[in-house]
Amino acid sequence: MSSSDVSRTPDGGPVPGWDAAFYVLTTLSAASMLVAEDTGVRLLLWSLAGVAVLMVAYPLLGRRGLLTGDRRRVRAYLVLLVLVVATASGTSSLGTLLLFVGFSQIWLLTPSMRSGIAWSTVLTAAVAVTVFTGQSLVAADLPVLVGQLGIGLLFSLVMGWWLTQIGRSRERRQELLHRLRTAEQELAAGHHAAGVLAERARVAQEIHDTLAQGFTSVVMLAQTAQAQIGHGQLVPATDRLDQIEAVARDNLAEARSLVAAFGPSGLLEDDLPSALGRIAERVGRETGLAVRVRVQGTAPADRELQVVLLRTAQEALNNIRRHAAAGTVDLRLAVADDRVELEVRDDGRGLPADSADGVGLRGMRRRITVAGGTVRIENADPGVRVLAELPLKGARA
Repeated sequence: MSSSDVSRTPDGGPVPGWDAAFYVLTTLSAASMLVAEDTGVRLLLWSLAGVAVLMVAYPLLGRRGLLTGDRRRVRAYLVLLVLVVATASGTSSLGTLLLFVGFSQIWLLTPSMRSGIAWSTVLTAAVAVTVFTGQSLVAADLPVLVGQLGIGLLFSLVMGWWLTQIGRSRERRQELLHRLRTAEQELAAGHHAAGVLAERARVAQEIHDTLAQGFTSVVMLAQTAQAQIGHGQLVPATDRLDQIEAVARDNLAEARSLVAAFGPSGLLEDDLPSALGRIAERVGRETGLAVRVRVQGTAPADRELQVVLLRTAQEALNNIRRHAAAGTVDLRLAVADDRVELEVRDDGRGLPADSADGVGLRGMRRRITVAGGTVRIENADPGVRVLAELPLKGARA
């Protein structure tokens, strides 16, 4: 970073305050030279002409070179700056006021601390030579002159060091800001990717819990109907075809609900107990299972909680139909003051010792965990007992 970057705007140019300061200080220095009584008219005119040339050269050489990065323009301007300041200082005792202009311009235009020190030293040495020769000083005046100009050079170096430190601090802030923005972008991208994955998982689970189970029922019913037709049992086969049509219609309704981002289609028409009753009735029709539904208390009104409970019951009944070889199933929904229980119990063969959760059970556990509840799946002698416990909305809050 340049030691003078602190005095530049974000587009690389000097801030307006530095331009104004240059013209104000240069004008005041020229006015001071006019009122001084130790300068001849001819030398004064030469000095004022040099100041005028410097004021015109600044926007054409110095400022433009800074904006475009043209170091040749900048160097040409700095050479002119040294000549004008040295000439004015040698012709008038008040011409040394231009040193403040010269030092500030050097630190504005130089690209590094090293070059700033070099140009400041050159300017101080040039002024020392012109003052000593132009104002007819003697050797006894040399220590005073060196001391005064040394203080001016020291002031210039302190100013340059201060600007450099501010510039570095600004650079560090900009770097931290860049890192922060990069981290924010990466975090936003990560959140977006996580959201996409979560949505995919949700849709996959919804498809498994609805369409996949419905198609499984269609396949089983179609196989049964085919076997009945093969044995000449046309009336039972017709009933199976009616059941296939009903399941297909339910699946179509579920598909439309998923596309429209709704919950289960059963909950669009009925309350939770009615939806549970319809599912139990359909499973009983399709499999011959005796499914008993009991509801204790008032069903929760929380729509998200209803969806979790309905999907849990669907998955439990689907597993019983596929694996349990059961004859009866008890489905109980109990609502207390602060929690709700859903229990599904069958009288089938129970869980094997090496059983592992499939996609459906993993999805069930995930749904219930996200809702703040717990689920237990265990052998009940006979059969399997699924018990899901979830807090009501007020209790979760």
